[in-house]
Amino acid sequence: MNDNAEVVANHDEPIPVLAVSGSGSASSDGGSKRDRLKKSLPGSRLTDKLQNVGASLGDSGHSIQDRLFAKILQQVIPGEGTENGEAEPDTRSSRYINRPGFSLPLMTVNFRRFNARVGVVFVAQNHLLRLLTWQKASHTLSFFVIYSFACLNPYLLTILPLVGILFFLLVPAYLTRHPPPPASITTISNTQYSISGPPLAPARTIKPASEMSKDFFRNMRDLQNLMDDFSNIHDSMLATITPMTNFSNEPLSSTVFLMLFVTACLLFLISHLLPWRFITLISGWTAIAFGHPSVQDIAFKSIYKSHIRPASATARSWLDSWIESDIIMDSPPESREVEIFELQRRKGSFGVAEWESWIFSPSAWEPMAPARIAGERVRGTRFFEDVQAPNGWEWGGKKWQLDLGSTEWVEERLIVGVEVEIEGERWVYDIAPDGPEKEDTDMAEGRRGQWRRRRWVRMVRRKVTGETAASQR
Repeated sequence: MNDNAEVVANHDEPIPVLAVSGSGSASSDGGSKRDRLKKSLPGSRLTDKLQNVGASLGDSGHSIQDRLFAKILQQVIPGEGTENGEAEPDTRSSRYINRPGFSLPLMTVNFRRFNARVGVVFVAQNHLLRLLTWQKASHTLSFFVIYSFACLNPYLLTILPLVGILFFLLVPAYLTRHPPPPASITTISNTQYSISGPPLAPARTIKPASEMSKDFFRNMRDLQNLMDDFSNIHDSMLATITPMTNFSNEPLSSTVFLMLFVTACLLFLISHLLPWRFITLISGWTAIAFGHPSVQDIAFKSIYKSHIRPASATARSWLDSWIESDIIMDSPPESREVEIFELQRRKGSFGVAEWESWIFSPSAWEPMAPARIAGERVRGTRFFEDVQAPNGWEWGGKKWQLDLGSTEWVEERLIVGVEVEIEGERWVYDIAPDGPEKEDTDMAEGRRGQWRRRRWVRMVRRKVTGETAASQR
């Protein structure tokens, strides 16, 4: 084993956790453990992967507690399907990808391996924070100069990765194998550092942090804080961006859409004329300068409170007044006409003019209707008052109106084998296939079949939700 192997971990102070107003961390989330588990693990993706978890656990020799918990987890996570009742295939499952299914012991092992090796990320994060917060002014100013050269000469960006590998990877590795002599040892002939000669020390390697070590728990501490940072930033971005982009407030979202569309069109025309090097340079300088504590005190405590906050309030009031005056979103909801057919059935045999009210159906139940030919029963409701508006719609008219143009809707639907009543109540009768062929008035009732129908119409309009109504006021 190499004695010169070392563990990469953040030995400095803990990386500070970002505090975002209005967003809570994971420790303040309410609800039971089962609810949090359901929210964090999508059941539709894990149910398929947990089918064979018992067999896999039995072969791997894990403890009874792990097997029992995995079985309970399999029962807790519900399966979800589509609207049609058929589950969509999960292309990320083991049927399509050669990856192991969800397993609690495997997840525990992977977390331990990940936590033992993630220290390099936190070391880089800590160095970046020290660089941008002016912990050492000489380092920040050096980064300032390098950034300026990269902005003024973008082709230097291809050199930066190579320079980083040379000075931050190869040179330190060489100095590890060829260390300078201790300060207590002096030579008469040559007091300078010599790079010649055989290696004096073994090569440095990086090993994972061992469990139960300080570095392992340092990584867990930084990983915990990083998860809190991500949650706070995620919640803050959603709280800021979502109200402007999800059209819960349609005038505001329409204004954002209009501004972005106009800006995109302008940039399409004039982007090649803008001094992007100068813009990038000034933006980077401003961001780096705002990391200095003194600049933050001056900017946020003096300039922001005295100038920016009043100006932002004035701009927001002007924007609201402009939206209210120029963005018109009070158009009436969509309206349509719906129909229902009143079906009546003849009492007794042919030639009897007594009809019984049977059902109100969305189908005309014409002689050539597929459901009627298949021998199915007509569907509908027995009473007019039970007819409901379609889902997402509400009644726009007060009452149903009889459609007096029976001939028109019969011709539009290409209905055959019926007799249309031109006057009176506008009934459309079936023609009996075995009725009399004579068409005089005396034999008219004998030609009519078992069913007759007439069409009623009524206006409906889309329902307006409470949020939409409030946004349109």
